[in-house]
Amino acid sequence: MTTISVPQSDGSPGTADRPAVEIRDVYKAFGRVPVLQGVSMTVREGEVACLIGPSGSGKSTLLRCVNHLEKIGAGRISVHGQLVGYHEKNQRLHEMHDRDVAKQRRTIGMVFQRFNLFPHKTALENIIEAPLQVLGKSKDVAVAEAREHLEKVGLSDKADNYPTQLSGGQQQRVAIARALAMQPKLMLFDEPTSALDPELVGDVLAVMRGLAESGMTMIVVTHEMGFARDVGDTVAFMDGGVIVEHGDARQVIAEPQHARTQAFLAKVR
Repeated sequence: MTTISVPQSDGSPGTADRPAVEIRDVYKAFGRVPVLQGVSMTVREGEVACLIGPSGSGKSTLLRCVNHLEKIGAGRISVHGQLVGYHEKNQRLHEMHDRDVAKQRRTIGMVFQRFNLFPHKTALENIIEAPLQVLGKSKDVAVAEAREHLEKVGLSDKADNYPTQLSGGQQQRVAIARALAMQPKLMLFDEPTSALDPELVGDVLAVMRGLAESGMTMIVVTHEMGFARDVGDTVAFMDGGVIVEHGDARQVIAEPQHARTQAFLAKVR
């Protein structure tokens, strides 16, 4: 079982003030190639934190570490006060069994670049699968809740459509509804609009904006600078596996302080 080094406690705040997500001194490498090099950040309850930066900067890897889809090499990540993927013993982190990691992921929804819907199931059937199999809900309850989630993403009339009968934007909105069906406390979005045609992006961003307005805690990897500025509470600019600049979303986007951030935003705005 994997064990990793762990930074010592620095007198973290009490439960009432504890961040929704706390990332401390996280390192990650693929083979000998470093991908994350001592990344630290916090996300408060109800906050929308956007990760921006060039391809290969470590944004998606960091996001995947938050729900242990990628294992960290050192450091620690906590979600709502609980270590993700590890338990601590004698000042070392020991990796949890897969079944325990799976239980942790129930409260963390994730939406990927690709929609990953079951092609042989309708939109409704895709959404009720996990509540039935993982949460043990009755079919009647799962179906009723799935219809509510479809309405939230503007697809109440597409319940019986298969993925091939939906546009890319509609499939991504079904994927969001599927994640919401697990009643997550945290939502992770990994460039959810990058695979979409430009005219389909707005509908997906509108759904995400609605989630933000409802108070959902979100970490969003995005190239949509307008969304990051208007919806994000904070923005972290990453490059070379480190957070180069981190702060208020509007301030970072409008008046970046670091030269590397300035150069990046000058090309993508």
